[in-house]
Amino acid sequence: MSSPKVRVRFAPSPTGIMHIGNLRTALLNYLFSQQKNGVFVLRIEDTDPQRNFDIGAKKIIADLNWMNLTYNEGPEIGGPNAPYFQSERMPIYRKKLEKLINKKLAYPCFCSEEDLDKKRTRQQALKLPPRYDRTCLRFTQEDIATRFEQKLPFIWRFKLDHDTTIEIQDLARGIVQFDLKNFTDFPLTRTDGSVTFMFANFVDDMVMKITDVFRGDDHLSNTAGQAALYQAFEVPIPKFYHMALLCNIDGKKLSKRDFGFSLHDLRQEGFLPEAINNYLAIIGGSYDPEIMSLEELVKNINFEHAHANKIKYDVEKLRWVNHQWIQRVSPQELATRTKQFLQKAYPSIAQLDDKKLAEIVQVLKTDFYTLADAVKELKFYFEAPTVSKAELEACVSPEYAASLKTMIKKELANIENADAFAHALKAEAKKQNIPLKNLFWLLRLALMGEVNGPGIHDLIIILGPVESKKRIEKIVTLL
Repeated sequence: MSSPKVRVRFAPSPTGIMHIGNLRTALLNYLFSQQKNGVFVLRIEDTDPQRNFDIGAKKIIADLNWMNLTYNEGPEIGGPNAPYFQSERMPIYRKKLEKLINKKLAYPCFCSEEDLDKKRTRQQALKLPPRYDRTCLRFTQEDIATRFEQKLPFIWRFKLDHDTTIEIQDLARGIVQFDLKNFTDFPLTRTDGSVTFMFANFVDDMVMKITDVFRGDDHLSNTAGQAALYQAFEVPIPKFYHMALLCNIDGKKLSKRDFGFSLHDLRQEGFLPEAINNYLAIIGGSYDPEIMSLEELVKNINFEHAHANKIKYDVEKLRWVNHQWIQRVSPQELATRTKQFLQKAYPSIAQLDDKKLAEIVQVLKTDFYTLADAVKELKFYFEAPTVSKAELEACVSPEYAASLKTMIKKELANIENADAFAHALKAEAKKQNIPLKNLFWLLRLALMGEVNGPGIHDLIIILGPVESKKRIEKIVTLL
């Protein structure tokens, strides 16, 4: 008998921004589905209307599109398991709940939150694990009917078989066993009749025939109850990958205060989607080469050696990966991507030809670690530098100042030919035994306000001969 077609799902809640843990879950689901020639489903868990701020999951979908993580079924594109919003799937949940009730695997619980808090407090005082004591399971049908007639608030609980041990297969941990006597009869519904995350999540995975579930290992304790639900419905339990949680460089859980926690942070700073995907896919592993496209990641990521330990999220390593990807991007594409950052700082860029911008970023990109670095690196182009006498004296030895002034003024007539201009000055400096660093530092200081940077030829080409001559003449007067 052949194995069922691989089906995975990313099931975010539209109650917060897309953080790096969500994104890694989506990415690994995508890579796994591509590698196995399977199906990637997007499902929105929007059963908490008070906290939903991304109505219709528009931001989630936009983020996935920006990251090039294409799903095969889900909102906006549809599929055989629609609807893909949990808020629209209540009839399905009620039908599955009725089946459990009819099989006497679910029972009504009338205990109030106050009652449950008291029970937990007492259990903790006795050093017992806080677990529901099954008070309501012991009610007779008459007891239950009376409470229904009184319209007392209640929830439905799933009745676990405490004499059973259940096991799952986990990519990172192998076979994991759960002794159900250590788990509580968990709620399937809330007092308002809505279903819990545990139950809705299970029903959707079962109905959508999800074969492999990728999620954070903070959900591991939920898995025992959900595995018991699969057995109750007599359907195969999917394989799981409880992924190691990302922590910061100090080994602490990532928080909103950590830079790079959200995708919004990274986009605002100018990280490329290719680099973010690349880094999140290889994090915690060892790959050679490390720089890979999505297509290369699909081929090379080894899910047989999944990690179960904490993984450190190192923004500096991400910056390095981003730097490598910036070098890969075509000049025209890099110009397009940096333009949004440059427009905010330099409105005059509107008059700059796209082809010219592409030429400029191609020369300067070796200093770009994020797209936002373009603002600093291109400042000299939009704003002529102001050089003080002190800065000039710091880079040009007084003994060479007069000679440099004379030779530069003489050669400025040839600046239209950037190659000839640079070559002639270099030859003359050697002839007069002037250290070339004094010459090049002086010219860079004049052209861009820095002593280190691109070649003089490149700077003249970028600025144009007229602007270059104007800047060099200005600094020569200070010698």
